Amino acid sequence: MCITCGCSGNGHQLLAFKSDGARANPAALKLAVAMPVNETLAPPVIEAPAPGKTLVEIERDVLGKNNKMAERNRGYFEARNIRAYNLVSSPGSGKTSILERTLKEIGDKVRFYVIEGDQQTARDAERIAASGAAVVQINTGKGCHLEAQMVHEALRQLNPDANSVMMIENVGNLVCPSAFDLGENARVVVISITEGEDKPIKYPDMFHSADLCLINKIDLLPYLKFDLEALKNYARQVNPGLRFIEVSASTGAGMDAWYQYILEQNNTQS
Repeated sequence: MCITCGCSGNGHQLLAFKSDGARANPAALKLAVAMPVNETLAPPVIEAPAPGKTLVEIERDVLGKNNKMAERNRGYFEARNIRAYNLVSSPGSGKTSILERTLKEIGDKVRFYVIEGDQQTARDAERIAASGAAVVQINTGKGCHLEAQMVHEALRQLNPDANSVMMIENVGNLVCPSAFDLGENARVVVISITEGEDKPIKYPDMFHSADLCLINKIDLLPYLKFDLEALKNYARQVNPGLRFIEVSASTGAGMDAWYQYILEQNNTQS
C-alpha cells in the first residue's frame, strides 16, 4: 500500500519473456503468470490506522519492509556482479525507446536483462523482447510504482547471468517511484523536452534521488519553446551533483554518451 497516493500493489502480474538467441520469438513469449491480476474495478479500500498509530508511522512500516527487500536485491546484484539501473520518468518520456535503441546498438557488448513495469498490457515487454533481451513484464494493476518485492520475484523468473546489466523500467510516474528503493545501483530519471523545463522543481524528490538525468527528444528543440539550461538549473537546485546526458532516441543523437556511461560503470564494477 502506497500511503502517499493510496494505490495498492496487491494483485500484480508477472509475464516472462525470453529471447531466442539474438532475437526473440514473439510466438512463444509468454512463459508464466506468477500471481493473479486483481481484475476488480472497485477502488482500493484504505483502512484507518490502528489506535495510537499515525499515517507517518504506517508509511514508515511500508517503506521499511520495502527497504529490507531492496537490500536483498542489492546483495543479489552484488554477488553476481550485476549492474542494475532503475529508469524512472513521467509517461511518454521515451524510456522504452531509449532501451530499445540501447539493446540494439550495444547488446553485443553487454548482456542485458530487462524488467518492465506498467499498470496493464505487455506491449513494452514485447518491444524489448523483439530487441533480443530476456524481459519480465510486471503489471502493477492499480499500483503506480514498482516495489522491491516485485523486482525480487521478477529476478527469480529471469535468473540473470553474472557480469550482466539489469534495466528496470519503472511505471511512468514522477511521484511515488522516488520513495521506493528497488536495490538498484543507479537511478536514471528520463525527461523529454516536451514536458517543460520546470519538472525538477515540481517533482523534486524524483530528481533529488536520481544519479543521472537523460534529457530525451532533443531533436525537437528547434520546434519548441524550451529552455534547456533552465531545466538543468532547476534540477541542480534539488540535486547539485546530478549528471546530464542529452539524447534523442529517434535520431540517435547523444546516445553514444549514454552508452559510454553504461560501459564505464560496468568496467568500474568489474
